[in-house]
Amino acid sequence: MSQALSLPVNLSLGSIEDYVGAVALMPRFGAEEERALARRFREEGDLEAARQLVLANLRFVVHIARGYMGYGLPLPDLIQEGNIGLMKAVKRYDPEMGVRLVSFAVHWIRAEIHEFIIQNWRIVKIATTKAQRKLFFNLRKFKTRLGWFSQDEANAVAEELGVGVDSVYEMENRLSNQDMAFDLNPEDDGDERETSAPIHYLQQADADPAEVLESNEWGKHRETHLATAIEQLDDRSRDILASRWLNEEKLTLHDLAARYNVSAERIRQLENSAMKKLKKALLAEA
Repeated sequence: MSQALSLPVNLSLGSIEDYVGAVALMPRFGAEEERALARRFREEGDLEAARQLVLANLRFVVHIARGYMGYGLPLPDLIQEGNIGLMKAVKRYDPEMGVRLVSFAVHWIRAEIHEFIIQNWRIVKIATTKAQRKLFFNLRKFKTRLGWFSQDEANAVAEELGVGVDSVYEMENRLSNQDMAFDLNPEDDGDERETSAPIHYLQQADADPAEVLESNEWGKHRETHLATAIEQLDDRSRDILASRWLNEEKLTLHDLAARYNVSAERIRQLENSAMKKLKKALLAEA
């Protein structure tokens, strides 16, 4: 359904403040009006009814997304993911359940935002199981001080969330660490720079000159085929891939959405389609 809806409130147009102001002006529906719209969509497939339900609840997505700004990800991206969750909720909403749409949709909105944060917060994934994700999104609120958990605090958190104490300490350690560059910034100086970067102490397994030469030649071969495959794409797809992955200054989905006057979700779809075409072309040449 998300592909079929055309929303007049677009994150790619104007500033985030303009968007928040626009969704705040969207009409609200009473319980009976909401159920009537939901029945029209559920029983008759009326997309206009679904569109009105989505628009009326966009303000709640903004409110929920603001609660996740502490993870360092752009608010427009969080809202965009939350909007996807809202549209999924509208598709699955049963007006006969006796609850308002927003109460039902909260789960779907949070689920999409959670997945987005997990995939983008760190280079190394830090929460891959259900228990780890539960810890990831709840550990901060249990912090009563800046230091590490005491044994009593860790036991209380473990009991509250239904996980092991070891899992609490492990997640606390993961959240406290930062991603480390393989090689430090050339502008860093001093003895610490010479010894602390992984490049200075990790074994280089492929140091054989013959293997290095072979690898370089194979790399050039792959680059040639990649360039050929990219040239086979249409102009817009080439520009999207270059702007997202190849250019020195990377653009966001919303930057490109503004450039082509479409939604960020549409840019994501075009990007995925172009990636699949490149993969198919490279596999054919392998």
